[in-house]
Amino acid sequence: MHKISDSFDPATVEWRRVTDPDCTDFKVDFEYSLLGYDLKAGRLDMLLRYAEGGGHCRRHRHVASTLTMVLDGEQFVTDHLPDGSLGKTVHRKKGDYALAPADAHPHTERGGEAGGTVLLSMTAPDGILFEYFDENMENGWTLSIEQYVDSWNRGAVHGGAPSDGQVAAE
Repeated sequence: MHKISDSFDPATVEWRRVTDPDCTDFKVDFEYSLLGYDLKAGRLDMLLRYAEGGGHCRRHRHVASTLTMVLDGEQFVTDHLPDGSLGKTVHRKKGDYALAPADAHPHTERGGEAGGTVLLSMTAPDGILFEYFDENMENGWTLSIEQYVDSWNRGAVHGGAPSDGQVAAE
């Protein structure tokens, strides 16, 4: 087990910011912080902070089972169903707790007008945390715990789109 931070206090952890000016469907603007991980057990804990004004994270689905706890602000999650339609939007507020099984639907998620901060604790027996998608919710690529940790250790941002047919490590 590797503990990166002794605290989940948003004022004291190291944050990495992600934006995507090429995304015109919504505002990709969030920060994340690695708290700890256990490669052998397939576990990773992190904070995610959505920017004010409805900052989104990238289009994705959780391959890992995921515990979510809203620490501050709000979180909105909208599923993208297999038939191409949008599912219901789940609205979580400070103090809300959710537990999602592995292989969740692809979705978009964002904070409220004042943003939001969530704790995510993920368990991935095969090591795969997320699958990301392009603007058409196609051409998925995955991100493993090992890739996430490697990008963190290099000071890079994880989960970017692959280029030249390669799976992205950052």
